[in-house]
Amino acid sequence: MKMISVTSTRHSEMIDITSEVQNLIPANIQEGICHLFSTHTTAGLTINENADPDVQSDITKFMNKLIPWNDSLFNHYEGNSAAHIKSSLMGFSQTIPIKDGKLVLGTWQGIYFCEFDGPRSRKVCMNVIKED
Repeated sequence: MKMISVTSTRHSEMIDITSEVQNLIPANIQEGICHLFSTHTTAGLTINENADPDVQSDITKFMNKLIPWNDSLFNHYEGNSAAHIKSSLMGFSQTIPIKDGKLVLGTWQGIYFCEFDGPRSRKVCMNVIKED
């Protein structure tokens, strides 16, 4: 297992980790799967468009509108219930096929670490499983 370090600089942001994930695939893996897992309860992982940065901005704005930070419904003593809910909706893991040593992603797809309670230093676990 490999660990990817991610450092967020804003309260909510989507950080493209596609290149780092690709670079960590061992040279001897031509076909298989790459599994990513966020070890945090206030951050998630998603795959979405990486051509237009407005997509990430729009997703972040919508999540903040859908689940406002200071909602009177929340009781969690740390005050970050919104981040917990957003990360649960986004999900904590992604699995991507590998073919010819490369991640199998669509032309416009990228892998994003979704920060909802930053800025912070975070970790993503990466496992690569070789296909027989």
